[in-house]
Amino acid sequence: MTYRFADLKAACQADWQAYCEHDFVTRLGAGTLAPDAFRHYLQQDYLFLVHFARAYALAAYKSRTLAELRQAYDALRTILDVELDLHVGYCHEWGISEADLATLPEARATLAYTRYVLDTGSRGDLLDLHVALAPCLIGYGEIANWLNAQSFTHHEGNPYADWIAMYASDEFQQAMHAETAWLDERLATLDASRFDQLVTIFRDATRLEIDFWQMGLDQST
Repeated sequence: MTYRFADLKAACQADWQAYCEHDFVTRLGAGTLAPDAFRHYLQQDYLFLVHFARAYALAAYKSRTLAELRQAYDALRTILDVELDLHVGYCHEWGISEADLATLPEARATLAYTRYVLDTGSRGDLLDLHVALAPCLIGYGEIANWLNAQSFTHHEGNPYADWIAMYASDEFQQAMHAETAWLDERLATLDASRFDQLVTIFRDATRLEIDFWQMGLDQST
């Protein structure tokens, strides 16, 4: 059997749906999410981005080819030079200063997810690391597309419309499709035993993403 990324999602269908259609997501699309919940999520997402950068530094270390090394470098540079600056600016619009972000404690859901990703990458290989990151990189793009297809999603007057637009943008969608293609190419070479190992990683990471949404919704620390 030839495996693809779609098979990872199918093997974790209930968890993937619970992640992509979480109450945090649906309320964000409808514009009914409590502003304090979104603000709490934004702050913790900044911390996640910092660890996301660390994960791509680890990906560079785990790379075996020049192409993989360049891929990791490009991702790391994009996070450090573009995404973090954009995120800081977006936080500023929500009344969160860079000084606030610098002293922000990590919520338990942030700790659990980011350390899981880094631990998975440290113990495993480059494919393990990419699968652990996939619910974030690919999931956010799919969530934005799903929201844009729902009748309850509002863009006019929705304070979260910019968030949806960011992950529905051509740039992010291209990155999502590139990552999916990268995973498809490598999953196609695996036997059933190795694929099952990756299903476990993908399921765990997806569940931790669900906890991250819930953390934002509950404003938990």
